[in-house]
Amino acid sequence: MASVIYMGLLKQQSNRVLWVTSVIAFLGFLDTHLLIPVIAIYASSLGAGIGMVGLIVGLYSIFNTPANVVFGRLIDRVGHKIPLLVGLIGDALSMALYAFARSPLHLALVRMLHGTCGALVAPASMSVIANYSAGEKQGRSMSLYGMSLASASLIGYPLSGLIASRLGLSPLFFFGAILVGVGALLSLTLPGGGTREVAAAEIPKAEGIGKAKELLTRRGLVPSYVAIFAQYFTFGGVVTLLPVHLGRLGMGAFEVGMSLAAFSTMFVITQFPSGAISDRAGRLPAMVAGLLCIIVSLAALPLVSGFWLLVAIMGLYGTGYGLLFPSVSALIADHTSIGERGLATGIFHALLTAGVAIGAPAVGWAAGLLGVERGLLLVPIPMLFSLAIAVALLPRVKKASV
Repeated sequence: MASVIYMGLLKQQSNRVLWVTSVIAFLGFLDTHLLIPVIAIYASSLGAGIGMVGLIVGLYSIFNTPANVVFGRLIDRVGHKIPLLVGLIGDALSMALYAFARSPLHLALVRMLHGTCGALVAPASMSVIANYSAGEKQGRSMSLYGMSLASASLIGYPLSGLIASRLGLSPLFFFGAILVGVGALLSLTLPGGGTREVAAAEIPKAEGIGKAKELLTRRGLVPSYVAIFAQYFTFGGVVTLLPVHLGRLGMGAFEVGMSLAAFSTMFVITQFPSGAISDRAGRLPAMVAGLLCIIVSLAALPLVSGFWLLVAIMGLYGTGYGLLFPSVSALIADHTSIGERGLATGIFHALLTAGVAIGAPAVGWAAGLLGVERGLLLVPIPMLFSLAIAVALLPRVKKASV
């Protein structure tokens, strides 16, 4: 009887932790999406040239990518709570400091700090979700995490434009700082160490570079890592070429915004059903469905000339994202133990960030050589590679013991 009561209390605690962490993840990612529409304009207003603007925009990713791996290992050593709290406080401070930048150099330094602190928030929050979700519901739990990320982009972009146009940039920065500060306060309510009251001292120490290499080559994790890099590599290419492609069709900012809104909306609403499907039918069917949706939509994108058909194609693209993300993130939980999830999720987010950072200039360069439409036709290729890896590896892997 006592054990039944204990398991009931544990389940209630797990459910609370999952929902609280999902809200924290939303607030922790919202700040970056509030900045994306305005950071280049802000850098220019401070006197940065075109090259310096590109560097300032990219500094977040340059510092965030390796820091995700380093801090992921730290989370395995000390637990998730302190790194998450420190990261959120650092994010809030960074958002406030944007308002006080008076030169491109000041802004560059703030971007470095922001990218570094964000690398604490991402793996810590994802590790909490992975650790506190029941084994048979990993997909559904990870869909909550994915919905947090997708909702941050869906809400952040238009909200940024609205606040900046009505109130100015400084109020936008302070607004973002306050929201992330709320996330920091919420993080204080989370349990302190590893999941299910596992103390940090009981969590095995990560072995640094050797451990990272082992995770990168682990059969159950390779499809996840390849898919998340390919997914965001293609996204970097799409957001780079889509405005140019639509401009050639006589469309403008409104059509670009609406098409991205269709993508983000479908990305949000398909995640939880996809997570449930992956829990019941396995990760591979949901991954294959998602990858096929992405490949078909990206292949059709350069062939579309009508606005509403474009919206439908971008909606299909978002559906593919929603089908794919819960499964690729659940693979991290499936094939790692508690003592290595910080590093595993750190690598996951490093590849996500690197995908966008590499995909945007690479696809832009290819389009400069081949033309925009041919450049868009190249974008689905990484997803085809990811599909082949998933089909080849996933049927032969088993879950790791937690």
